[in-house]
Amino acid sequence: MGKNQDLKKVIIIGSGPIVIGQAAEFDYSGTQACKAIKEEGIETILVNSNPATIMTDENIADKVYIEPLNIETLEYIIKSEKPDGILAGFGGQTALNLAMRLKENGILDKYNVKLLGTGSETIKKAEDREEFKRLMLEIGEPVPASIIATSLKECYEFVEENGYPVIIRPAYTLGGTGGGIANNEEELKEICQRGLINSPIGQILLEQSVAGWKEIEYEVIRDKKDNCIVICNMENIDPVGIHTGDSIVVAPSQTLRDSEYQMLRKAAIKIIRSLEVEGGCNVQFALDPSSNNYVVIEVNPRVSRSSALASKAAGYPIAKIAAKIAIGYSLDELKNYVTQNSSACFEPSLDYVVVKIPKWPFDKFNRQIEPLELR
Repeated sequence: MGKNQDLKKVIIIGSGPIVIGQAAEFDYSGTQACKAIKEEGIETILVNSNPATIMTDENIADKVYIEPLNIETLEYIIKSEKPDGILAGFGGQTALNLAMRLKENGILDKYNVKLLGTGSETIKKAEDREEFKRLMLEIGEPVPASIIATSLKECYEFVEENGYPVIIRPAYTLGGTGGGIANNEEELKEICQRGLINSPIGQILLEQSVAGWKEIEYEVIRDKKDNCIVICNMENIDPVGIHTGDSIVVAPSQTLRDSEYQMLRKAAIKIIRSLEVEGGCNVQFALDPSSNNYVVIEVNPRVSRSSALASKAAGYPIAKIAAKIAIGYSLDELKNYVTQNSSACFEPSLDYVVVKIPKWPFDKFNRQIEPLELR
């Protein structure tokens, strides 16, 4: 089947400024995507507002726009460049949300631009909390008792029925932005109001807390032929309740029995296939340490921050392979560019352990700052 021969020029959306919760991992994935597309002879147009990135170097893409990441800018660039497609899965939540707004506002259809890789319907099913919950129930995957709320009144009614604590997750956000765990009415009001403001669609998910359960992630990749492999699984040393971006993470998981590993692996593959993701995908589970009970926390239908860790841990270039899939290739047609001799459709095997430890680099402060004297 191979590369889509209709693609002559594509736009790749970056993640914008480096902010807490969305940092250099997306520079890594965006750079890999640019290189993967460019080597296929397809003209690459990169749009990113942050000049302090590798992806905005002039040798990474054929043309670079250092411009604000908003609808008006993207429409102007699309109108000027006349691309055949747009890649939004490599710039974090910023790029994904922008692409969805371009689709919803009719801009992609107006200029006949294809959303490459994972489609808008899949993104909506994964990111819209109501759609995602409905799909999980359809395929028989467990989710916590929850409601989708657009007002404080709905939040109060849910707590009256289910009690505290509750987890609040705004729709279409990254890094836990606007969310949190509420243990009382005061916290509930504060977090829900913040979540409704932070969600681009004014929607939050309230669910029964599984804080204290193990948090397990599976990095999965799928192509249009429905080939699907697990790159690696990861275990957060910190339990559910501590955001995965703030947790110590170990790959592969260290405390799962084989039956638990296979159970969650099977669920991850079933979920990515039901969503019809084309490219990389991160599936997060909460596993009860006292039983085999688990629930699906969420799915990122794009290259995520965890993808950078999984790529380096497993020696599998997820962003590069996902970019190749987006322009038409299938896993069986590609090789693992790291090993050079194995198929990209072959699951990596780890006989070692990789640990990610978040840190604050105090070594950058090379002298002790004396406290100010009160006068």
